[in-house]
Amino acid sequence: MTRHAAIETAAHAPVPGLESKAGAGAADPAVAAAIEEFGRAFEAFKETNDARLAQIEGRIGSDPLTEEKLARIDTALDAARARLDRMSLDRARPPLSSGERVPEAMTEHKAAFDLYVRAGESAGLKRLEEKALSAGSGPDGGYLVPPNVEREVLSRLSNLSPIRAIATVRAISGGVYKRAFAGTAAVAGWVAETAPRPQTDAPVLAEQSFPAMELYAMPAATQTLLDDAAVDLDTWLADEVETAFAEQESIAFVTGDGIGRPKGFLSYETIANAAWVPGKVGFVATGSSGAFPADSPTDVLFDLVYALRAGYRQNASFVMNRRVQSAIRKFKDADGNYLWQPPLAADRAATLLGFPVVEAEAMPDIAAGSLSIAFGDFKRGYLVIDRTGLRVLRDPYSAKPYVLFYTTKRVGGGIQDHDAIKLLKFA
Repeated sequence: MTRHAAIETAAHAPVPGLESKAGAGAADPAVAAAIEEFGRAFEAFKETNDARLAQIEGRIGSDPLTEEKLARIDTALDAARARLDRMSLDRARPPLSSGERVPEAMTEHKAAFDLYVRAGESAGLKRLEEKALSAGSGPDGGYLVPPNVEREVLSRLSNLSPIRAIATVRAISGGVYKRAFAGTAAVAGWVAETAPRPQTDAPVLAEQSFPAMELYAMPAATQTLLDDAAVDLDTWLADEVETAFAEQESIAFVTGDGIGRPKGFLSYETIANAAWVPGKVGFVATGSSGAFPADSPTDVLFDLVYALRAGYRQNASFVMNRRVQSAIRKFKDADGNYLWQPPLAADRAATLLGFPVVEAEAMPDIAAGSLSIAFGDFKRGYLVIDRTGLRVLRDPYSAKPYVLFYTTKRVGGGIQDHDAIKLLKFA
């Protein structure tokens, strides 16, 4: 199929942030077994789906037992993919203590933070923050965690938060990140060597603003755990907050309304891509309300891909939830090849039309008028802002006998290039 072949040769790049780490795990028997299991499950899926299609084409209708078997295999595929993701994440986690010599100031910070977490003694942290010309109990509340813990949390979020993994991420020290952008392209033209150069119109500049909002988690611990010297509290804290932060970020980057949280890319005003204008997100309609079209359902996927300009397609990814991905797994091209293909390694994503598929559960299910599939270069299209500093406030009073750790970070996000992301609308 010509269109399929053109796309296949255009994009085989792995998802940014999900690349294999120097071949890590290539010789890991558990990873190899998981990949082999995933491959077997997909072969069984194809065989069962082919049988279902043969039943439909034979005008006898789909056998309910075949449909049930296909659903079970589809669930097994999702479970196998989840195991591969977990293995990839575990291998990607660097140790908080590498054994290398660290600066004296960092060692002092770690010791003071450890004493604060275990016993509530904050004098050491107050002294350190006074040295750094910051208040010990500023408006943010709490105390800054050691830099290595903050780096570890952000590293884990890059693996857990699907949109963060493919977007541009910038660290800032203030509360707002502002950038100028040209709403119109600069005027240019060709002239002869000695011909006059008429003055061109200057581009119209506008300003984009991305405020950093507060995200919090509140892990709890018993005093017995805190008194146990064998427990690495840095690792414990990173483990406790990573999932909570990642879940909230994943939702906000997709559907957030921009009020007290980042603005998700589905919250911007949309417009039919044929009439696209800057400041809005273009969509391609399926032509069928709440469903793929009955005839040639794969054509709308090609339309979505080619709605994106060639310069953006080089690093583009599909974004959808697992239920939408499950529906697309059954699609074939004109030559009978499945458009969805399983990942080739634990650290790689599945592909659709040769482009990586990013699974984001915050994406909506297929419904009337839903924007259930996004396609674009999110590196250029979406911006994530991290304000430096992860703060912890120890609270031994609110939930006795447990000690709560009110942990906050400031994060923002929004679209920075509206032409880099296109949506598929089921309408």
